[in-house]
Amino acid sequence: MTEKKYTLTDHQSGTELELPCYDPTLGPSVLDISSLYGKLGVFTHDPGFGATSCCESNITFIDGEKGVLVYRGYPIEHLAEQSSFIEVCYLLLNGELPNADQLAEFDESIRTHTMINESLLRFFNGFHHNAHPMAMVTGVVASMSAFYHDSTDIRNPAHRDVFAHRMIAKIPTIAAAAYKHSLGQPFIYPRNELSYCGNLLNMFFSVPSADYEVNPIAEEALDLLFILHADHEQNCSTSTVRMAGSSGTNPYSAIAAGISALWGPAHGGANEAVINMLEQIGDASQISKYIAKAKDKNDPFRLMGFGHRVYKNYDPRAKIIQAMCHKVLQNMGQENAVLLELAQELEQIALKDEYFVEKNLYPNVDFYSGIIYRALGIPTSMFTVMFAIARTVGWVAHWAEMVADPTSRIGRPRQLYNGPGLRDYTAIFDR
Repeated sequence: MTEKKYTLTDHQSGTELELPCYDPTLGPSVLDISSLYGKLGVFTHDPGFGATSCCESNITFIDGEKGVLVYRGYPIEHLAEQSSFIEVCYLLLNGELPNADQLAEFDESIRTHTMINESLLRFFNGFHHNAHPMAMVTGVVASMSAFYHDSTDIRNPAHRDVFAHRMIAKIPTIAAAAYKHSLGQPFIYPRNELSYCGNLLNMFFSVPSADYEVNPIAEEALDLLFILHADHEQNCSTSTVRMAGSSGTNPYSAIAAGISALWGPAHGGANEAVINMLEQIGDASQISKYIAKAKDKNDPFRLMGFGHRVYKNYDPRAKIIQAMCHKVLQNMGQENAVLLELAQELEQIALKDEYFVEKNLYPNVDFYSGIIYRALGIPTSMFTVMFAIARTVGWVAHWAEMVADPTSRIGRPRQLYNGPGLRDYTAIFDR
């Protein structure tokens, strides 16, 4: 990372301030304004942090203009085609792809840490039968520090590694328990001989009264979805994990904070909104009507799954996932083929419409992921939970990076205050 200098001049006072500017490996240069308030007495104002670098990170890079996503320097297309989710987990946590022995050791560690404490498992009985699964998952993850407090010294690298493995291994078990509780079915314990995604499918869909065989296409599709969702730079939930973790709180609380942020419909709930939208449109004959509604500023209808806060081009993950949609539907049955055909027709019409082209509203990963989840038999109420399972490794990697950074400070944004000016207190009888 090279450094250059920019000079900022206050034309009212004539004061000049030299600001360092850093050139990263990839992406735009970053102007260091940390001395701005101390030297000139002013803050910067950037609602939503759209042009603000909040940290230095080596994990993930996005080029929104070109539609590029890389994990530790590896293009998402390469990883999706050649890697596995467990290998991507190792990469995000450790910075390099593992050799065969390292991958085998890491995989075994994750497989053998999938059980959760029985007392923690009984927590689910305290939730109402129709509680949202995300509410259950958030509560149980936040409670994990009460059961695994032997590894919450955030300054101890060994503790951080134990936490990372435990969190990644146990989040599918917690998610499956939430799903089974919502169905009123008995909890299914994890099986060490199954793969990460195979184990999740078994815990979701097997019952004690019958044998269950994991469908390899379903397993492959889930593994791909998890790779694509594993990390996405400084998004809302990841930034929340970093913000919470910057206080020095235990790591389970930081991850629970990220899960809460992910629950928002503008973040992790988007794929569920896409399914609801497609069902609302109904069939291809209605697309033109709904395209017009989406362009009407006075109409609340919006095309879900189009556009992205960062991407101003086609989301690279959407291209990858579209092909998997066809493979899953061919293997798992055609009940959801109508939704896929409708989605593709909608995509083609929208991509040719000047309104959407001018606004760079291209399909994102949420546009197709919900169709795959639906085909796998996963209900819409669990879509965001599935996102949380995949994103956990990204949250853990960012948390670990932040904690290990000696320059890291507690997050403390400032504000543009526009409330009342200074005034005297008036006694209640004189008001």
